[in-house]
This record gives sequence, C-alpha cells and structure tokens, in this order.
Amino acid sequence: MDFLATSEGQLAVGVAVALVAVGVAYFAFSSKKPKVCLDPENFKEFKLVKKTQISHNVAKFRFALPTPTSVLGLPIGQHISCRGKDKNGEEVIKPYTPTTLDSDIGYFELVIKMYPQGRMSHHFREMREGEYLGVKGPKGRFKYQPGQVRAFGMLAGGSGITPMFQVTRAILENPNDATKVHLIYANVTYDDILLKDELDSLAKNYPERFKIYYVLNQPPEVWSGGVGFVSKEMIEEHCPAPASDIRVLRCGPPPMNKAMAANLDALGYTSEMQFQF
Repeated sequence: MDFLATSEGQLAVGVAVALVAVGVAYFAFSSKKPKVCLDPENFKEFKLVKKTQISHNVAKFRFALPTPTSVLGLPIGQHISCRGKDKNGEEVIKPYTPTTLDSDIGYFELVIKMYPQGRMSHHFREMREGEYLGVKGPKGRFKYQPGQVRAFGMLAGGSGITPMFQVTRAILENPNDATKVHLIYANVTYDDILLKDELDSLAKNYPERFKIYYVLNQPPEVWSGGVGFVSKEMIEEHCPAPASDIRVLRCGPPPMNKAMAANLDALGYTSEMQFQF
C-alpha cells in the first residue's frame, strides 16, 4: 500500500508538472508577437489584392501581407514611403499613411486621391490587382502614446485626413485610452470628403470622445457645416483651448498648413502644443 501511495503520488506530481510545462509552452507560443513586415532601410514588395473605386479620383487599395497573421508594424502617427513609376517610366517615391492599424492583421489599406498631374497618382491609377507596390518604413517624427494628452485638436485638409484617421482610430478603439479628439476637416466640395462614412461612424459610436466639424469651400445648397476656409473662430469653437495637456495636429496642403499655423499662434497655442505631419 505504501508503495502504491508513493507511486500514485509521484505519478500525480509528474502529470501536474507536465501539464504546467504544456501550458507554459502554449502561452509562449500563443503570445508570440506577430511578424512585422516593414523594413526602414529597404523597400519590400506587397501584392495588391483589392482595388475599390470610391469616386472618380479616389480609390481604396488593399495590400496583402506575407501571412494571415502578419502585421505591417507601423507605429501610430507614422507613415510609409511608396515607390512607383510616373507616366514617363521614371521612379517616384511619396509618403502615405495607411488607414489601417496593426490590429488589422494580414493586410494594410491605403485610400488614395489621384490628381491629374500627380506623378505617384499615375502609378496608383494604373495599378491592377495582382501587381506589387514597393514600401519602406516606418517614417515620421510623430510618436503617440495612449493618454499622453487630455485631448487632440486636429486640422485636416483633403488627403491630409489619413494620418488623423489613423490616430483617431487607434485612440477610440483602445478601451484604456480616454483621450478626446476634436477634428476640423476642410475640403473644396462635398464629393472631396474622404473616409466620410468611416468618420461619421466613429462620431456615432464614440459621441463623448470624438467630434468632427466639416468645412467646405463650395458647399451644397443644404449644408450644416462650415463654409469657406478654416478660421480662427472655427478653431476656437471646435478645438480644445490652449493648455499644457492638449495638442493640435495639422495636415493639409502647404497653404492651409501655413494659414493654420498663423491662426493657432494668434489664438495662443505654443509651438509645443502644435504638430504638423
């Protein structure tokens, strides 16, 4: 009996140790970080798997990552360099910000507005599903950490919405981040507004944390947003007031960036409170 008791006890201990070892191994395997695909020094090729035309000059491009569990590896607020060829066959490189996050595994997406004379626009306009895009990164000076400010003000124009959308998504979809976002988004016409459905959905789903104010230079007859150019008065009304725990981000055409910097300076936002993508 003593022998049986000892054997059973040793057997039980052995089984328990084995189960713990299996559990540790499983946890180590399951918690393994996904493969990061970006290379800051070298261009890597990613396959275009879906191209969706949104309007006459805007399309969404989905690129596959090497495996279904791969992530791009782009820090929030940073961008990638994309390489293509213009209409003369000459190489062109231009920065873009994906609208996806690393929580979107296995792929990344770019929403591109293609301008008639744009050199990289030509490349994207001619791209077909199955072709490859050269990408390098991450790049950028902006580094976001959850909770680093109480609130963000954002001033975006045209395709300058993409870094704002990326940062906003990351904030709102993080249950541990209480940061509030106040976005002013300017365009010429209603049809020029990029990602409107996605932005409106965020405003609907996070009404206490995300506010958006659209401004159009040429609005339709029925329009409840701002009209003309983004003014100091609009910023005062729709952005958080100057304070040490807020920051205002800018991204738009050069004339807009210059005008917004002047408006912010006049309203008392210090250089430490401002950042331009």
